Amino acid sequence: QVQLVESGGGLVQAGGSLTLSCAASGRSFSRNVMGWFRRAPGKERDFVASINWNGDGTYYADSVKGRFSVSRNNAKNTVYLQMNSLNVEDTAVYYCAARDRSKVAVMVTDPREYPYWGQGTQVTVSS
Repeated sequence: QVQLVESGGGLVQAGGSLTLSCAASGRSFSRNVMGWFRRAPGKERDFVASINWNGDGTYYADSVKGRFSVSRNNAKNTVYLQMNSLNVEDTAVYYCAARDRSKVAVMVTDPREYPYWGQGTQVTVSS
């Protein structure tokens, strides 16, 4: 059974940092484009960042560019989202997702292009 499991969420003060992890099990995602999305209360699921299979290609939403950094360790089948300078508007449930292995484009923001999803981890930023 394929699983993506996020961890690392929590409560942090504005200006603080958190690192989210997404661990894949059941199969390897080392050749898949991986993405991070978030859903704030009352809003739709929004794209945050994506990374190509070997980590040398990344793409970010304008709202997080310069503050968030996506990376991966294929030996550990894990993707990370380093989040710095967090603000209240970053409060959301964060999800990691994977594209199909045959889809190599990384600048993909539509969640419908990602067939595999984790259950999400809550990030709350207090003022």
